[in-house]
Amino acid sequence: MTRHLAFDRLHNFRDLGGYRTEDGRTVRWGRLYRSDSLAKLTGGPDRERFMALGIRTVIDLRYPWEIEARGRVPEELGTEYHNLSIEHRPYDQAALGPETDTARFLAERYAEVAEDGVKEIRQVLEVIAADSAPLVFHCASGKDRTGIVAALVLDLLGVPAETVVADFALTGLATERLVADWRGANGGREPRWPGYGQAPPELMRLFLGELAARHGSVRGYVREALGLGPEFGALLRERLLDG
Repeated sequence: MTRHLAFDRLHNFRDLGGYRTEDGRTVRWGRLYRSDSLAKLTGGPDRERFMALGIRTVIDLRYPWEIEARGRVPEELGTEYHNLSIEHRPYDQAALGPETDTARFLAERYAEVAEDGVKEIRQVLEVIAADSAPLVFHCASGKDRTGIVAALVLDLLGVPAETVVADFALTGLATERLVADWRGANGGREPRWPGYGQAPPELMRLFLGELAARHGSVRGYVREALGLGPEFGALLRERLLDG
């Protein structure tokens, strides 16, 4: 099976299947995907590739104003669509100064999202746990907001923390193309921040550590902040694991 799915305009579309859990089970292939913005599905070949996956549900994690400005997954593709904006404090990554530490700065922003967006994050997880797969969730670059959701889901499924970190860091393979997209949308200029589009492993380690410091573990966060108990994790594993 292929983790990275090739599209002409999507740069960070990945299958979350195949990861082994601590109890020896495996995340099912072809059930759960993560991606950069599906508003870029404008060409025929990319649409055909997307439709061949049989995706029934799209979760768009962006702000409504982002969707207004840049579009959404084409409605004619017939997917069930949820706009659940988990971030509540917008900021411009490209405009950050070169002195800004990528891992530490973004880990702090992720922790803010985890606390500010509890209502929407719970809704995202409930949609994923419902019988709505194959499903894809995405934000703009498929890195930050998407990375937060992927980390929560994989942890709840029992995937080891270092595998969660490694999955997050795979966005680094798309960084060059994501930066090229930004240049194209901004008259050829370079982002001021050298960390734009980067996904260092330490970033996710810091974020997971922050959740553990505040709530004991990722599952503690899901239980205490989101109000989802062990039975929810059991349902998620039933939906998405083999073995």
